[in-house]
Amino acid sequence: MGQHQFEIVYVFEYLYRLLPSLGITLLIVGCSISIGTAIGLLVALPQLYRIPVLRRFSQVYVSFFRGTPILIQLFLFYYGVPEVLKAVQLDVTRTPALFFVILTYSLHSGAYISEVIRGAVTAVDRGQVEAAYAVGMNGFQAFSRIVLPQAMSISIPVFGNVVIGNLKDTSLAFTLGILDISGKAKTIGALSHRFIEIYLSLAVLYFIISFALQKLFDWIEKRLLRHEPAAAGLTKETRAKRSVFRKNKAAAKWRSEEARL
Repeated sequence: MGQHQFEIVYVFEYLYRLLPSLGITLLIVGCSISIGTAIGLLVALPQLYRIPVLRRFSQVYVSFFRGTPILIQLFLFYYGVPEVLKAVQLDVTRTPALFFVILTYSLHSGAYISEVIRGAVTAVDRGQVEAAYAVGMNGFQAFSRIVLPQAMSISIPVFGNVVIGNLKDTSLAFTLGILDISGKAKTIGALSHRFIEIYLSLAVLYFIISFALQKLFDWIEKRLLRHEPAAAGLTKETRAKRSVFRKNKAAAKWRSEEARL
């Protein structure tokens, strides 16, 4: 098939040659996750507050972007949006393909992030919010001081999975001519015919970035939960003290009854 014998030295060489294109990949991930988080919050709010019409719209939005492949979404937005806008005399044919890639990944990520936000907020005990209202907090204070800190700690692991999944999905951006690390790898492979070396280098690069992101989100999660072990220890200690107190009280009561006899 025109391939050469495998040589490990090319893996390191191609790994170095892929680094200049890493910026494009990180740009797509960073922009799409940032915009997607804002979209996800706006989509999650109608479902959390049960707003009739907007809630149905958000459900359709989430179902569409979670139920269709990202590759199909890329083609629909890149080829379909310009045709639709032509009907209103708006020409976007000269818009860079990178814009449509970021737009598609932002909307795609927003659907998943909205479910992350909704699940994290609903996981917080409703009784805590009612207790916040009872001590005089308004809705914003209850959300920012009670719900948000707990929801963030709950959502971080799943949010990290969304970010890493988004990173791996960017490997399809080259189908629209984006020269990210996957596009650069495809070009190098076509020129050198050393497909094993170049795709092994690409896999190593994706693994390194994913591993770094995983460790980052692990650190953030531990940072958010740094006070919980102490609180949990205090709870156990309190329970132990209460248990000893109850045993002593029961023993004293038994001795008192024995003395009466």
